[in-house]
Amino acid sequence: MSIEDKLIPNQSLASYSTFGIGGPAKFFVEIKTPEEMAEARRFINREKLPFWIIGRGSNSLFDDRGFNGLVILSSIRFCDFKEGKLIVGSGYNFSLLGTQMARQGYSGLEFAAGIPGSVGGAIFMNAGANGFETCDILTEVSYVDPEGTLCSKKRSELEFSYRHSSFHENRGIIVSGTFTLQKCKDARKKQVEITRYRIATQPYGQPSAGCVFRNPSKEKTAGLLIESCGLKGKRVGDAEVSTVHANFIVNRGKATAQEVLELATQVRQTVSQKAGILLEMEMRLVPYEKGNA
Repeated sequence: MSIEDKLIPNQSLASYSTFGIGGPAKFFVEIKTPEEMAEARRFINREKLPFWIIGRGSNSLFDDRGFNGLVILSSIRFCDFKEGKLIVGSGYNFSLLGTQMARQGYSGLEFAAGIPGSVGGAIFMNAGANGFETCDILTEVSYVDPEGTLCSKKRSELEFSYRHSSFHENRGIIVSGTFTLQKCKDARKKQVEITRYRIATQPYGQPSAGCVFRNPSKEKTAGLLIESCGLKGKRVGDAEVSTVHANFIVNRGKATAQEVLELATQVRQTVSQKAGILLEMEMRLVPYEKGNA
């Protein structure tokens, strides 16, 4: 079946977002193999379509009007593991992966447990927690380049920094990652401790996109800055600064993207005025109109 035959018109994006927010995509398609992703990229080039890639739908806020282009859901979920070498598809649940590896007695991905995203999203954003980042254990990435060709690069050929990878600039679509893990008898214990801490200190189970702002530094985290300004519980409509962790905005029912953006703007302005620090957005805003990428 061709990509054209798989397209779904006017698909609501709210159900594909951890925020539960978003209007319809002009076109939507689910991709299950790297080869299909390459075909999809060539289709995008032919049709000159704006596009957006999602995995678990976290870390993104869709416009209330939706997206005037093609939204691609990566459901590339294969997982091959042998003697510490892990090759996993971009659509695989990153949190689940961390738990599964720890249960098998392998260390390196314990921090992933509880992170609401996909493997592809974790590589793209260099997701991290508890002093660890995705790039720490990454050895290779396979991706589709802008021409629609399957390629791969070693970790040493890629650039990573805090919540950033070179895929932000090179426009490659990640289809899989290769990780190296180490045998460790305490892996499961560490993973359970991290999971319990995350459940206790974050709005677990409430609709959100994850952290809204980047941490200015290890000493001055966005959450502590926002909390120190007395903003926990602040609301705009059904969008609320979490009372559990101030760097989360949660959907209390029927929040709109406009309400979330207004609340984030107010938080940013207040922290700037009271603490003298201008917070940078970590959550990715997906506009209705987006230039070809």
